[in-house]
Amino acid sequence: MPNDVGQRLRDERLEPVGWANNPGERYAAHEHPYDKVIAVQRGAIRFGLPERHEVIELAAGDRLDLPAGTIHDALVGSTGVACLEAHLPAGTLDGPVRRTSGTW
Repeated sequence: MPNDVGQRLRDERLEPVGWANNPGERYAAHEHPYDKVIAVQRGAIRFGLPERHEVIELAAGDRLDLPAGTIHDALVGSTGVACLEAHLPAGTLDGPVRRTSGTW
């Protein structure tokens, strides 16, 4: 259920902050010094992981756990996107990049 992603993040004791982008907006490849959890509330976004030669498509209700130092880019889908994002100290996320469908 896409509409409850904020509550699901808060249930994990995360403090999500919202952001949104218009259709077709891009983020160039970059990395962060912190772990990041992204949950899509509406729309769609595609994350590229160039070092892994991987593309991850996210839609409403999906989640992406992105460990610190992971180089990624992004392309917003044709209807735009609204997400919630939480930052954690580097090393908090257990394991590699992980995409979870709306059932998380």
